[in-house]
Amino acid sequence: MDKTVVELFAGVGGFRVGLNKVTKMNINGHAVENGDFKFVWANQWEPSTKVQYAYECYKKRFQSEEKELSNVDILKVDKKKIPSHTLLCGGFPCQDYSVAHSLTKEKGIEGKKGVLWWQIYEIIKEKKPPFILLENVDRLIKSPAMQRGRDFGIMLRCLNDKGYIVEWRVINAANYGFPQRRRRVFIFASRKDTNYATKISKKTIIDIINKNGIFAKTFKIQPIQYNAFPISIIDNYPNLVALSNDFEARFFNTGIMMDGQIYTIETNPILEEQTPLAKILLDNVEERYYLSEERIKKFEYLRKSKRIPRIKPNGERYIYTEGAMKPFDSHYLPGRTMLTSEGTLNRSTHIIKDAKGVRILTPIECEKLNQFPENWTDTMPERKRYFMMGNALVCGIIRKLGIQISKIIDKEK
Repeated sequence: MDKTVVELFAGVGGFRVGLNKVTKMNINGHAVENGDFKFVWANQWEPSTKVQYAYECYKKRFQSEEKELSNVDILKVDKKKIPSHTLLCGGFPCQDYSVAHSLTKEKGIEGKKGVLWWQIYEIIKEKKPPFILLENVDRLIKSPAMQRGRDFGIMLRCLNDKGYIVEWRVINAANYGFPQRRRRVFIFASRKDTNYATKISKKTIIDIINKNGIFAKTFKIQPIQYNAFPISIIDNYPNLVALSNDFEARFFNTGIMMDGQIYTIETNPILEEQTPLAKILLDNVEERYYLSEERIKKFEYLRKSKRIPRIKPNGERYIYTEGAMKPFDSHYLPGRTMLTSEGTLNRSTHIIKDAKGVRILTPIECEKLNQFPENWTDTMPERKRYFMMGNALVCGIIRKLGIQISKIIDKEK
């Protein structure tokens, strides 16, 4: 089996950087790929944006031709024309995945228009990739607030109906030696007719979670001693509409789905040595990244605890509260989760105090927090560079998973 890959919602190429172990660029600014995955197609399209900065960055770094890199709304892509591939990967938005019967019921079940999970699902139905690797914010497994677990349950039911076994783990990158405290859920699905899925299905749930599953082999945990109670997504829900209307479950940070049975349990990582923020900070930072006294005072206010009287649109009064943050980010801890607002006047922006004064992170430091090569995003305006890194993933997580996925594919027919 070849190691062909399709990357969806590609951004500036975090999955490709991770899977193919990209740590530097050559003198022409092109990625030096050291892995054995062959990316045959990728899609990146940013709605309501004239200049497609992420697409242009991906195109330059990977020297991608138009047939390999699509800059079209994924809703408009003919799924039949996507090349066949062994691994489908991508990070996608956490949205409302609810479904309903179509108005005429002639088309069966329909998801909400524009929700990108359904585009992934259409590709899975059409191309049937042996393996799937997805990433999302960790709140996915708890969404929506009024019906906990429904959205993730819908995803699992979709994958079950198309013949996949699914493993997932919520991973805080800092727990495994990476320089950012970024929590994300990673989902690995294997088609039931693969050697990997066949072997996994013969193991006990405890064995899969402790030692045999892809996450167990990649990110070590403290061994669990008891089994997870199964939740069926088949017995009580004849179709996706019924599941969408009625499903509710508590999903924990680790789990497996096989044959419509979900097993989920809370696990604890075996912590690896931390990479502190100090390791990624640059020397001789330009003066423009240092804050004026006025901006320092504004950040001090933003980071203070607050109790502010406010009024709802209906006239109801309430108190808006925010907890206090430390005035500066510690050099001795991994960085906090980067958001797309990084670098702006926002309480989530990292604030560094060094020998020269108080400053924000530079775009290069943000790239290093996500383990991209330095100046990976210097193809675009600086504000966009911060935005892209706030949207990106920690490439080292994908790099480690890629090692296991490569081994898995090597053992296939």
